[in-house]
Amino acid sequence: MAAQETLLSIDSIEAVYNLGIIALRGVSLSVKAGEIVALLGANGAGKTTTLMATSNLLGAERGQLVSGDIQYDGVSTKRLSAADLVERGMVQVLEGRRCFRGLSVEENLTSGALARGANRREVQETLELVFTWFPKLKALRANYAGLTSGGEQQMTAIGRALMSKPRLLLLDEPSMGLSPIIVEDIFKVLKNLNQTEGLTILVAEQNSNIALRYANRAYVLETGKVVLDGAAAELRRRADIKAFYLGRTTHVGSAATPA
Repeated sequence: MAAQETLLSIDSIEAVYNLGIIALRGVSLSVKAGEIVALLGANGAGKTTTLMATSNLLGAERGQLVSGDIQYDGVSTKRLSAADLVERGMVQVLEGRRCFRGLSVEENLTSGALARGANRREVQETLELVFTWFPKLKALRANYAGLTSGGEQQMTAIGRALMSKPRLLLLDEPSMGLSPIIVEDIFKVLKNLNQTEGLTILVAEQNSNIALRYANRAYVLETGKVVLDGAAAELRRRADIKAFYLGRTTHVGSAATPA
């Protein structure tokens, strides 16, 4: 796919929770194939809701997309299920390092290949690639995922998503609760996959420093609206970018707006 083709287009979407709490207010953004795009904002800005709407998982959180449209690879996602999107190459890593705690690291990883119907040889080949990207996981392959560290669980969750060989990877707060060294390692792996494999990434992050260093472009959300967007390098130079993480502005009802 050419680098300039738009892989994901989100057009003026509005979303609510519990039929009343407004979470997104006309959010529009685009992600071109081969890009890393960061979705930035403080807690409650609407980052997670945007990703959940994109991957059609809002219903699982009692949310609903009430207007606007999302197109993935030129097709509206309205009539596609979350499983359909995974089969088409859109895979989300949810917030919170969600693993199957009672399964081994290797079992967690191999489960990610089920979506693409890979045979045993293909699973093993991809598994070895994941171990190359995350060497720590190879040494822990037989360990229960629930007994590994937070960083190792995050690597497992990301590795499981990569086992499906996604075209578009959605990441929700991958740095949350992790040490700066682990976060740096994870983002280096993602950047390498972006550059060598052409993996397209949309990452929601509160940590603007790390996100803007690795992304090509970024959008800043505040109380469910896009308030800034542009090249990541340009946004890094803006003095006001940090204001959106320091509670400079408040809005009625913002505390109730889901992330």
